[in-house]
Amino acid sequence: MRILTRYVAKAYLRMLGLCLGSFVTIYLVVDFMEKISRFSRAGASWQHLVTYFLLKVPEMLSDAAPLAVLMATLLTLGALSLSSELTAMRSCGVSLARISAPILSISLIVSLLVLLLGEFVIPKSYAERNYIQEVLILKKTEKTYFRQHNIWHREEATVLRASLFEPAQNQLKGVTIWQVQPKTGLPLRRTDAASGQLGPTGWVLSDVVTRDIVAGEVTRTQKLPQLAVPLKLKPADLKVLGKYSDSMTLRELNRYCKKIQAGGYDATRYITQFHSRISLPFGCAVMAFLGIPFALRGGRSSGIAFGIGLSIGLGFLYVIVNSVIISVGQVGLLPPVVAAWATNFIFFAAGGWLSLTIDN
Repeated sequence: MRILTRYVAKAYLRMLGLCLGSFVTIYLVVDFMEKISRFSRAGASWQHLVTYFLLKVPEMLSDAAPLAVLMATLLTLGALSLSSELTAMRSCGVSLARISAPILSISLIVSLLVLLLGEFVIPKSYAERNYIQEVLILKKTEKTYFRQHNIWHREEATVLRASLFEPAQNQLKGVTIWQVQPKTGLPLRRTDAASGQLGPTGWVLSDVVTRDIVAGEVTRTQKLPQLAVPLKLKPADLKVLGKYSDSMTLRELNRYCKKIQAGGYDATRYITQFHSRISLPFGCAVMAFLGIPFALRGGRSSGIAFGIGLSIGLGFLYVIVNSVIISVGQVGLLPPVVAAWATNFIFFAAGGWLSLTIDN
């Protein structure tokens, strides 16, 4: 059995490497063709371009892994069936479970590797890639930047801090604005507001308290229902925060969720993203489990075209279903844990049902 296990594992690893390499190459070419004209107009150097696309490879590997695992499973078992090797194995008394065991084991290892990639590599490469794109290539300013728990923005003698930005509403929450002396940086006025909304004429703060400061002491306090502030801050800059969870590790994202909750804000969106960051890598194992009965049901007709077409169809179905359920979870209609793992459970159940229809 060790010889047979090594043989199936070797054939599967070869096919997995081919599929993964093909997907990453296609991904790179498409992304390159999409961005090269815009980057060229911005005057990007070839060093920045090479570094940018190299830093995107880890994310591409993570995104392509489930589809590559599924396609490799279908093509490997299809090739074994087409060459009658699968029939020979079964005629020797080897069960389909034993034949499939190396494939499932490797897919589980791939899931763990993708999870580790998303925890230790992708957050760093994502942050570095964004910096190269926004600052070094597109020549945007570095005045707007993001910390783990706060948003900071500076315009000349005005400094803004916000606890949270909601991209869907173009709304800042927990806003504090300091007016400072240009040379010394000493505060002249502090403005606190529950929220800030972008209106036709600029940002409008709500539930405002202003404090005038002279020589480090508050001289006057005033409460206002609303206050317009002349900030040049653009929503397009703040919407980067909608993807900021990708540049956090799971531990950082978990702390960020707790920080939002401690501030009295709704963290459902980020809690769902936290659980989905754990569940998505295990989509590789689920895809392998689902692909095995599909390949075996196809018999000797499971050729290359069948494997490629079926894997692409199932892959797109997985992405669509997962995106819809995650979106439902982010708005609070499903518990975050349920929303994150529901797609894997659905496809795992489908694979289990198909497995019961195959003779072992």
